[in-house]
Amino acid sequence: MKIIVGLGNPGFSYRSTRHNLGFMVVNALARRRGMRFRRGRLHGAVAEGRIGKEEVALIRPLTFMNLSGRCVAAVRKHYRCEPADLLVICDDIHLDLGRLRLRRSGSAGGHKGLISIIEHLHTQDFPRLRMGIGRPPEGVRGMDYVLGAFRRSEWPTVHEMIARASEAAETWVYFGIEEAMNRYNRKDL
Repeated sequence: MKIIVGLGNPGFSYRSTRHNLGFMVVNALARRRGMRFRRGRLHGAVAEGRIGKEEVALIRPLTFMNLSGRCVAAVRKHYRCEPADLLVICDDIHLDLGRLRLRRSGSAGGHKGLISIIEHLHTQDFPRLRMGIGRPPEGVRGMDYVLGAFRRSEWPTVHEMIARASEAAETWVYFGIEEAMNRYNRKDL
């Protein structure tokens, strides 16, 4: 079983915010694969299905970003998966808008959702897919920026990035993290 967790915040007011890119990707994957989310299990919304021959669970934590680890720990225990079988998708202010970066493991880089997951899993050795949202403009606090909606002019890039991130997640399921990193970490995409 492979687990793909898209980080975000529940609720309509957060739906189009930069911090909800993870939700947007797992929603896109669910649509592509004909999967439906059910709420209330494991502190999140869960959609189960297949990508190729692999059983997959798509997860949207409903604990709010800073408590994402509670959901991810419950999911890991329920499905009895190893950290290597868990892909976490989140936004990243350290990457330019539209850039993707996959890693086998690593630090949280200041991302509160990843900090919570690392604390609850007691390891930072799980794959993650970071999606670039760019740095906040001068004078804008980081929290206000990530909780703000994308500008209209940014949406074409955001839609393209969501599609590429969905493909990267599928590549991870089919071929593993190394192949996904080789294909999607390139700067020329």
